[in-house]
Amino acid sequence: MLPESSYLPDYLEESDIIDFSNPLIERKCNHLFDRPSSSSELKKVKIAFEFVRDEIPHSWDIQGSVVTCSASEVLKHQQGICYAKSHLLAAILRRVGIPTGFCYQKLMLFDTPDKGYAIHALNGIYLHSLEKWIRLDARGNKPGVKAEFSLTEEKLAFPIQEQYGERDYQTIFTKPNQKTITTLKDNSNVIEMYKNKLPDEL
Repeated sequence: MLPESSYLPDYLEESDIIDFSNPLIERKCNHLFDRPSSSSELKKVKIAFEFVRDEIPHSWDIQGSVVTCSASEVLKHQQGICYAKSHLLAAILRRVGIPTGFCYQKLMLFDTPDKGYAIHALNGIYLHSLEKWIRLDARGNKPGVKAEFSLTEEKLAFPIQEQYGERDYQTIFTKPNQKTITTLKDNSNVIEMYKNKLPDEL
């Protein structure tokens, strides 16, 4: 993995998308990290990851109708596709001082190349205590998809199948990809967006 920036504060910035000063984000962080058992950096990362993975449904899985983009919107509506969920995880971790970036994969949209491709989003997180980056995928588990918190080997939602044209982008970006943001902002129907309008290249 290659960080886009060597300056870690770039991975702590707030924006209108990663809006961690929003009261909804503030209250959720206070709730998630209000126990002594959540005091360490590693525990904070694991708690935040598992919350976004397990408690915020992926909009396609629930056939949702609300398109969310900013972290606070995802929290308010309790759903989002992978792009939006990566915004929420970044906002929660950045609020507590843990550098978090954005990573991408090019995947088959469904199960065969002829059905097209889409960019998939996950997060890169810098662990000061271990002096290294890890990637976590909070997309949400379901039959056939099992992403886990791991410090030693990546356990992401989707293995890359290079023989089918899939690829793993190695950069950890400081900001969400503009194509993914535009897609979320320009659409109002999750199902139509997911079927027809997701970007297939960075």
